[in-house]
Amino acid sequence: MTQPTPSPKKVFIETYGCQMNISDTELILGSLATAGYQSTTRLDEADLILMNTCAVREKAEERVYGRAAQLRRFKNGNPDLIIGITGCMAEHLKEKILDEAPYIDLVVGPDAYRRLPELVGRAGHGDPILDVRLDKGETYEGISPTRSEGVTGWITIQRGCDKFCTFCIVPYTRGRERGTSPREVLRQAHELAEMGFKELTLLGQTVNSYRYEEVDFADLLRTVAQVPGIERIRFTSPYPIDFSDKLIATIAELPNVPDAVHLPLQSGSDRILTEMRRGYTLEEFRVLVHKLRAAMPEVSISTDIIVGFPDETEEDFRATCAALEEFAFDSAFMFAYSEREGTYASKKIPDSISEATKKQRLIEIIAMQERISGERFARQRGRTVEVLVDGPSRRAPEQYFGRARDFKATLFSSPHELKQGTIVQVLVHNTSSHSLFGTLVLDAPIETAACP
Repeated sequence: MTQPTPSPKKVFIETYGCQMNISDTELILGSLATAGYQSTTRLDEADLILMNTCAVREKAEERVYGRAAQLRRFKNGNPDLIIGITGCMAEHLKEKILDEAPYIDLVVGPDAYRRLPELVGRAGHGDPILDVRLDKGETYEGISPTRSEGVTGWITIQRGCDKFCTFCIVPYTRGRERGTSPREVLRQAHELAEMGFKELTLLGQTVNSYRYEEVDFADLLRTVAQVPGIERIRFTSPYPIDFSDKLIATIAELPNVPDAVHLPLQSGSDRILTEMRRGYTLEEFRVLVHKLRAAMPEVSISTDIIVGFPDETEEDFRATCAALEEFAFDSAFMFAYSEREGTYASKKIPDSISEATKKQRLIEIIAMQERISGERFARQRGRTVEVLVDGPSRRAPEQYFGRARDFKATLFSSPHELKQGTIVQVLVHNTSSHSLFGTLVLDAPIETAACP
């Protein structure tokens, strides 16, 4: 008598944090697929629930604990359900997670995803499973990520970080830098192109410090740019001191590497930059910005800013304000300093700035950057920009949403139905500090794509 085929097990994953975590979620799904797991968007049918976490900010960890408590109820209807925490929070807190949330069955760090099928198989049969070993050689070569729907494909080309900024926990949660082999990066790039992706993003904690044997990041960019079908290649997050003249020239030369660069400043004060151990001065950063804009006059530059770092004086803060005015970034991610347990700053540099002062300074620079961004975005009025279509806008379904080559969010009307992944020309009529608004150029060619 023929035995019925068992139903495949289902995994539900929630992802917190940066693009690296999104990429890691796809990697986790690819690893679990080798054990027969299928992804599901329904919690009530999941055999395995994972929260892929971030540890950069304390609030993210608090959210995960709260969510884990909510998910616990699904064990009532499925006693065999396994609930796990993966990613940076797992690596950062380790056994503390099991003390705070004893109903968690699985705690897995960023270097143990290759072992996940085995670990899941052992979970739920006694004591919780903990695997947070860092592996300086693990780049997950040979594992094909299970790609998410969307217009951008992610490729992690570098894992870990060697910079050890005093405020950052990443080197302790992701280990030391190691580059993925060029052959693996190319394998994934060709795979993405065959799936219909027109854009891919190369990921690394300090992506432009990439090196594999004699291949540096400029060499890798030039090689990936030759993959047929890939129209745009983005990369994040670069580190200022690793922008060589060779890399700047390569970005400027390659037509499918858009003129858009994320360049984290963090502070405009040399004293604070030294305390942060960023490795550059304001003048060195200034020279880099000038080089980028000389090579690419229309380059869009975004940045990161932290206010309220320990002992930041009013003079230090004003230096950051002056830097924002001078560099006129297109956009910025701005944060008030938050001490992270385990970092050098948490051990050696007391958090001396009041929360009220941090909040006031953050409000001030946000308002300043909103004005600057509004001025930068307004330069696009009357211009035609190339847009990669993401789909209908969530807020205005009668319009489409996409990204221009310089990564600016673009909303536009179209008399035609457009597929996700289509590349179109849009005439910009209006702008805000966050978006471009326009209409489809009807007589321009439309390049279609079949994204998954």
